[in-house]
Amino acid sequence: MTASRTLFLRQLIRNPRQVSAIAPSSPFLSRAMARQIPDPRARVVEFGPGTGALTRGILSGGVPPANLTLLELDPVFARALAAEFPGVRVLNAGADRAADHCDPGVGAVISGLPLLSMPDPVALAIVRAAFAVLAAGAPLIQFTYGRRPSIAQSIIEALDLRAEERQFVPLNLPPARVHCYFRRSDTPLPRRG
Repeated sequence: MTASRTLFLRQLIRNPRQVSAIAPSSPFLSRAMARQIPDPRARVVEFGPGTGALTRGILSGGVPPANLTLLELDPVFARALAAEFPGVRVLNAGADRAADHCDPGVGAVISGLPLLSMPDPVALAIVRAAFAVLAAGAPLIQFTYGRRPSIAQSIIEALDLRAEERQFVPLNLPPARVHCYFRRSDTPLPRRG
């Protein structure tokens, strides 16, 4: 068993509500998420990286370590991420505080947070924080295990967002769907090849 999988299981046992997954995201899902980043040279922020499964895909997709900021609430995960990903900015902070740590103009926010299982005010604060730092037309990239969008419709309407389902990833445990969210008033940045 890899060190990151061992850490994942240990934290899952300690705090299952915070981890809120049965397994780390697969390489298939991490690549699918990273493909949604319009410009891999732009600054990218990841919410809730956990053991770094999505982080690996983001870096493999061409985002330079110096352009990546991770916001991880769990201090054990944050320390492990800082050790594994030199050059990446790792903050032990909640995603709802993104604007306190990141300048506006971010090219993409990638989130592995289980927004649908959070109380609406918490999920709203997190999504609002993402759009406080995102550049015009830049996406919030989120995945879900269900068929519904990964953000509650009430939040989509409250923030005047538009959702696009971009990819189904059957080779994840459980299978996942990748969604991108944009401000309805923005023209989305062009997708990569």
